[in-house]
Amino acid sequence: MSPRVAKVSPKTAKPTPPTFKLERLYVGHVCGVDEAGRGPWAGPVSAAAVILDPKRTPKGIDDSKKLTLKARERLELEIKSSALAYAVAFASVEEIASLNILHATGLAMHRAVSALHLQPIIALVDGNYAFKLPCEVRTVVQGDALSLSIAAASILAKTARDRLMLELDAAYPGYHFAAHKGYGAPKHIDALRRLGPSPIHRAGWAPIRAAMQAASAKTVEGASGGAMEVAFQVDGALQDAEL
Repeated sequence: MSPRVAKVSPKTAKPTPPTFKLERLYVGHVCGVDEAGRGPWAGPVSAAAVILDPKRTPKGIDDSKKLTLKARERLELEIKSSALAYAVAFASVEEIASLNILHATGLAMHRAVSALHLQPIIALVDGNYAFKLPCEVRTVVQGDALSLSIAAASILAKTARDRLMLELDAAYPGYHFAAHKGYGAPKHIDALRRLGPSPIHRAGWAPIRAAMQAASAKTVEGASGGAMEVAFQVDGALQDAEL
């Protein structure tokens, strides 16, 4: 009889936290780069670049999406106080419209890496697209779950953008940007129906274009509501990729 082999289900396997394994492949300063805000219907996209000090790395760094708000805010301060270098940059809604969201993200990343006061020999970039940056680039799929440097960048990028969306919530009341950060949440959809799009909405999204057309045409409530309803009920995948 053959021996039994224990099988570990991917759903029950304990996730491994990010490490310095990739960073240790290189001699010199290695920066992690990540973005926040590619998917929202409104607001800018942010990017961060971080060169961590391996001897002074805060405990608990992980993909920002896995962390609580309290943990992100704590780690943001600890990363900024202990990192060898860090920078956060943005690409505006106007730049997103001009370049498209992919290249606007690359612009924000380029600005972040360029702003570092230390020159990295390589940038570990989350994802599979090799943006043109001021140094060599290595893409890392699911990098924020693998590399401590990328995970740290994900935290700085998200906390910076979330903070900006709080400010934009005050500038554009009624859209609830503080709650959903520009994503296509039910409150956001309802606000678009009532108020129409704001200057910080991204026209690349079909629902926003529909809202713009409805507002400019000043159609009767039934006709405009019907036109917008079609766009808002498009499959949920629409929220994961800019059109």
